[in-house]
Formats: sequence, structure tokens, C-alpha cells
Amino acid sequence: MRLMMAAGAASVVLVGLGVAQTAAPIARYEMRAGTTSGLMGGMAGMKGGGMGAAMSMAFGGGNRNAPQHELWLDLGSSRTPAGGPPKADHFMPAGAKLGLSVPLKTPVKVPSGPEEPAEKRDFKRPKGRILIFWGCGEHAPAGQPVVIDFAKIAAGQMPPGLWSSNVPMERRVSYASSKTYGAWPNDESKVAIRTDSSLIGAHKVAGNYSPDMNFTLTKDFMGALRTSTFAQPSGATLLRWNPLPDATGYHASLIGGKMDKGSEMTDMVWWSSSLTREFGGGLSDWLSPATVAKLVASKTVLAPATTTCMVPAEVKAAAPQFQMVTLYAYGPEESFVYPPRPANPKTPWKPEWTADIRHRSMTGFLLGMPGMDEAASSNGRNQGQQSQQEQQCQSKPKKRGLGGLGGLIGGALGGAVNSAGGNGDGC
Repeated sequence: MRLMMAAGAASVVLVGLGVAQTAAPIARYEMRAGTTSGLMGGMAGMKGGGMGAAMSMAFGGGNRNAPQHELWLDLGSSRTPAGGPPKADHFMPAGAKLGLSVPLKTPVKVPSGPEEPAEKRDFKRPKGRILIFWGCGEHAPAGQPVVIDFAKIAAGQMPPGLWSSNVPMERRVSYASSKTYGAWPNDESKVAIRTDSSLIGAHKVAGNYSPDMNFTLTKDFMGALRTSTFAQPSGATLLRWNPLPDATGYHASLIGGKMDKGSEMTDMVWWSSSLTREFGGGLSDWLSPATVAKLVASKTVLAPATTTCMVPAEVKAAAPQFQMVTLYAYGPEESFVYPPRPANPKTPWKPEWTADIRHRSMTGFLLGMPGMDEAASSNGRNQGQQSQQEQQCQSKPKKRGLGGLGGLIGGALGGAVNSAGGNGDGC
């Protein structure tokens, strides 16, 4: 109610100043273009139905050790379809190598029953702990790690102090926010994004529930991140990566663990390069340059000129069995709106559509597992893995989750915590 009152007051002020109000666009389009490398690149070759099929279309195929591309498309409209069921297509430039167009499929919502209370689910109460570290440096500062003992957490409860939510997912187009919605990849398309695909050129989005969109992209997929690590006498690990010219900032994270003699996880370790103790959320998403600039200023994200980060010695000591590092490079954005904003602020403006295209590059590598470091280095430095949480569910709208370690913690808490973009049921 307070937000509504504030918005109303702001409208009055704008009218009083002679500034015309802006109507919401009829249609909004979002493209997310990414570059992945290493282990994640190898996952691009997955085949089969369901998750595997969509992943194969979203990610490039080819050499499993080569960098891959990923592409996700979302169209949302305030209109209902005209003349039949919803239909929309994205017509690509020839360089995309996806054919004349790819179909943007509208999911069919399937009613679901009430969710079973967390306390009634069949799950094994975890006995281990989570140890939380943050910030680059040879040693963890005083006050770290923050220790969360799962044995002391009630079933289904979120562990206190695990993460904050100051970095939201920057998504405006979704099934829930649209009267009609379409997405790619989906099971109607027979082509996949390729390692040699290019986005540069003229694009057109057309359908029976949105105005035609025409825009020309000048930014292509980002370059691949390649990393190397150097063990320090102190026990710390120096992480180094190649600079990407169009990167707006970087963020690194590590998930590790300690197991007992029975190979059961006793301690889970999570580290973030953020100096502000930020984990998950939008840090694993496509962030706009404006948002990244603010996060760099607050030292949540590493500056674009940064090419190294020291993982504290205490992190490795706490996770002797394995450590998985993920590195993100946030990239540029291109935005379009039609018709353009009038030069005179007093002129009423009713945009028909908007289109936003964001870029990122990500990689990762495994430490603490015999042979993994050597195998990765032989392919031109350690390269990466990051679980893809962007599967376009065909039967249910997506919920926004916590990302990163959320899925692991959710399993430990009986599914009470969803992973990014998930409904807790694989969607």
C-alpha cells in the first residue's frame, strides 16, 4: 500500500513538472547470451529428452573441451493471442546458424496439488555444518568462518545468516509477469546454438500476441575465461584469469567439502570473492552494466581490471576433499525500444516493445581431485563447470530461488530451499 501511495505521489509530481507519464510496453523481450568453458562445455553435448534436450539446444555442441555458447530467449506480452493458439518466432541473422527462425513456445500450465509441508517430507536430517568464508586474501580475517550447524536447525528452516539478498535476479520477463509468454529453448526446435554461432546482425521477433520487433545487434558472444591456480606456501591459492575486454566486473565463488571415512559429507564450505559477504542471488545471473558498476563500487564484485584473487588458506584447510571454483565475467548490454523516447519530455510516450540483450562468460574448475588439475591444464589452463539452472519448464511457471548452494541446502532441509529458477520439483 505504501508503494502504491508513493507511486501515485510520484505521478502527481511528474505531472506538476510537466513530464508526461510513460505507459508500459505491450511486449518485452529478453535475450541472455553466454560463453562457457571446460567441464560445462562438455555438458553441452548431452542428448535425450527433457532437461538434456533443452540443454543441448541452449548450449553449443562440438569439441567438449572447447568453449561453448549458450542462448536463452524470453518473450512476454500483455496481449492474448489473435487467431488461434499463441505463436511467436525469432528470426535470426545467418551467422547465428539456427536456421531462418527458432520458435518461442508458450508453456502449458498444469495445475498442481498443494505442496506437502516440509516437516512431513521424508528426508535425512543432516549432521554436518556449513562454513562460510568471503573476500580475497591470503588468510581469512577475524570473524570467519561463520559456522552453521545443520543438526541445530529445525526441519525446513532456513539457516540464519547464510546469505543476504542485496543482489536480486534482474528479470522482467517471465510466465508469471506476462499475459502470454514464449521461450526458447524448447521441444519444438530442432536446432542448437553452436560454438561458431554469431549474434551480430539484424533480428526480428514476430508473433500473434506481440508487435513485430526489429533490432540490430553489434555485440557478440564474449570470449572464454581461462584460469590458472598457484599454491602458496601459506596454504592459500592464487587464482588468475585472462582479462576480457568487454567485461564489466568479475565474481568468483567456491563450494567445497570434507568427508568422513564413510564418504559422508561432514562439512560443506562456501567462499565468495565478495568483500560484503554476498552469496547467490543475481551474482550467478546476467547482470546489467549499471548494476555491476554499483556492485564494483561496494566491493561486492571485482573491478573489470582485476585478473587475480587469493583464496584464503583457511578455505582449503576446511575443504580438503574437493573444491569447485566458479568464475563469472559480467558483460555488455544492448537495449532497444520502439518507438524511441520523444525528445520533448512533455510529449506522451507509449512504447510498443522493448528488447534487452545481456552477455556473460563463466568458467570453473575442480581442485583437490587427483588428475583433474593436470587434465584441465593440458587444455590451456583450468576451465570450468557451473550447474545450469535455466531450464525452461514446459509445464509450470518458474519461481525465483536462491541459486548456488541453494539446491544442496534444499536437499539437506527436505526440499525447503529451492535452487535458482526452480520450483523444487526439477522445474
